[in-house]
Amino acid sequence: MTLKGIIFDVDGTLADTEEIHRQAFNAAFREFNLDWEWSKKDYIRLLAISGGKERIRACLETGPAPGVPINNPRTFAQRIHQRKSGIYRDMLKSEHITLRSGIERLLNEAVRNHIRLAIATSSSISNVETLLINTLGQESISLFDPIVTCDVVADKKPAPAAYQFALAGLGLQPEFCLAIEDTTNGNRSALAAGLKTIITTHQFTLDNDFSRASLVLDQLGEPGHSFSVISGNAFSKQYVDIALLEMILSSGTIGQKSGYWSDELAIAAE
Repeated sequence: MTLKGIIFDVDGTLADTEEIHRQAFNAAFREFNLDWEWSKKDYIRLLAISGGKERIRACLETGPAPGVPINNPRTFAQRIHQRKSGIYRDMLKSEHITLRSGIERLLNEAVRNHIRLAIATSSSISNVETLLINTLGQESISLFDPIVTCDVVADKKPAPAAYQFALAGLGLQPEFCLAIEDTTNGNRSALAAGLKTIITTHQFTLDNDFSRASLVLDQLGEPGHSFSVISGNAFSKQYVDIALLEMILSSGTIGQKSGYWSDELAIAAE
């Protein structure tokens, strides 16, 4: 099977940004005089919920919190999240953010081999572009087409909508593409869209359930700096390259579309 497209998640996949997100949430909480502090343990639990606004709402739903308007907690959550996103982007600009091991090499190899690249994320377009600009430069945004974000798709992972939109934008069937992810919800989303998945774990997802992922690794690896295989068949390779992706694509069965999700795609309200 010939590989024609790779679809990437962003946070935790392209770059190790989840800790920066956690710090940005806590900074926003302080600005809003909320007596909240999300520890790493808290954030591991909260990452089971896709979307920052959704995580804030989940905390608000646990009971009244000092300083939170009782009559309109949803709007309050949106205000907090908007501020948190601004803090996060400022942190990306001020800190030395690097891509995860193997990402830039794999992107360059894909471009050389005329393999299409796309993004499917529950993050916002402004967050994605800020990360790309501060790691790969302004021109890197054009490497990915389409970039599917929560600004476009209302149904967040584990719903398959983001990956379905990405496949539609690529004009490719799932059997010719692979998804690279880092979370249970991302894995489930890609599988439900009919894609095979490769997972790269990090400190916040070590205990996630990656059932049916084709390959679970600690990183993509580099020549001379091998990945560690957590589960799956790496075909004796030491790092993820196009050759390994094509081996995975050609082996076994592809991800199967889930009947749980509607084929109708929900578009985010403008």
